[in-house]
Amino acid sequence: MNVVFLFALLWLATLPALAQTIPSKVYAWHQSPVVKQAGMEHKTILEGTTRDFASLSVHAITLQAHLPTQPEQQLDEEALIIVKAGALTLQLGNRHKTLGPGSVVVIMPGDSYRLDNKTTEPLTYYIMRLTSNEVPDLDLYRLMGGSFWVDWNDVPFIPHSEGGIRRMFDYGTVMTKRFEMHVTTLNPGMQSHPPHTHRAAEILLMVDNSAQESINGVLKTAATGDVIFLESNVPHTIQNNGQHSCTYFAFQFE
Repeated sequence: MNVVFLFALLWLATLPALAQTIPSKVYAWHQSPVVKQAGMEHKTILEGTTRDFASLSVHAITLQAHLPTQPEQQLDEEALIIVKAGALTLQLGNRHKTLGPGSVVVIMPGDSYRLDNKTTEPLTYYIMRLTSNEVPDLDLYRLMGGSFWVDWNDVPFIPHSEGGIRRMFDYGTVMTKRFEMHVTTLNPGMQSHPPHTHRAAEILLMVDNSAQESINGVLKTAATGDVIFLESNVPHTIQNNGQHSCTYFAFQFE
């Protein structure tokens, strides 16, 4: 059996044990433990339960170059993939696409997919997996279809007074009433918005430089690669206190 596939099966076997509520805080890239297997590395950045989701996890996977083609997979959960570095060769059903950094893939429960690294450089991507409290029994054949990708190169940058924004997608999915994702660039000294709350949970993913996130009035620094989790109705805001612009993914879901 393929070593990477075997590792993935072992990882999947641990998921039902998730039980801890995920705290709202900054999850540092460099503090997440690394598990190394032949041809791949795996980081568990956060995992547990939230107000709306029976299971939620964010992992980072690195696939080295020259690996054998991976087998097709299907998930009972919904999955969101963000390419961090390298080039992802994606098979989604009968469709194929090569996606670079910043590109996004959303995979619905039951849909077949395959993720490969066909280049001579490492590929690193984040994968978020979620199961809603309101979907206890999944009829995968009924739910199949609707998976999609968003190529970073196809999303226009819209400048504004604080920096700019790229709007990735905004609509409901199998596991969410609403799932909205955008990418914000903040100029030095800029704040995205005053401290506020909202019903949806939110995740911020720093992709370039650092910023300060206020969570319940406590300031925390988030650097490149870090993940910020904000539970429903937790007061928060983000500000760029550096000398260069910073960029981060922001996605809300409930």
